[in-house]
Amino acid sequence: MKMNIRGSKIKITPAINDYIENKIGKLDKYLEDPSNITANVVVKVKGKDQTVEVTIPMKKLILRAEDTHNDLYAAIDLVSEKLERQIRKNKTRMKKKVSKELIDFKVDFKIEKDEDEKGRIVKRKIVETKPMNEEEAILQMNLLGHDFFVFTNDATNEFNILYKRKDGNYGIIETK
Repeated sequence: MKMNIRGSKIKITPAINDYIENKIGKLDKYLEDPSNITANVVVKVKGKDQTVEVTIPMKKLILRAEDTHNDLYAAIDLVSEKLERQIRKNKTRMKKKVSKELIDFKVDFKIEKDEDEKGRIVKRKIVETKPMNEEEAILQMNLLGHDFFVFTNDATNEFNILYKRKDGNYGIIETK
């Protein structure tokens, strides 16, 4: 797997780079064609906290994990473990999805920030959606680690919002 490692308010030293490549590179054993996959790793520093965010866009899925710790190497370990758990937990779903040759799902983010005052919109994401069924949307939402997910329902061709309920089940908001 190729790595795109960058730091925000931190210089990525060769030691940090090697440690990240070693830890995230261990996920290659779970991936079918790791040579065509690029993992995007962002290391951020805010005060004493070190945050490591890893996004692995694959052909049919997007794996994402983020963790914060006061020790950078511990944060890297934690995010690596999260990704490995995600892959193991959703292994059968992912294989079933890939074997069905479903439509590619791609998310392109364009982020605009405006941090003037509280109570205002401070971040905007433009998401390109592709048709998918509800089961695929649940899988994608869980892999991204979000509590909601916007998608185009392939059965109705309408935008739907999938969300995780407090009782552990899921809800869908349908639009017309």
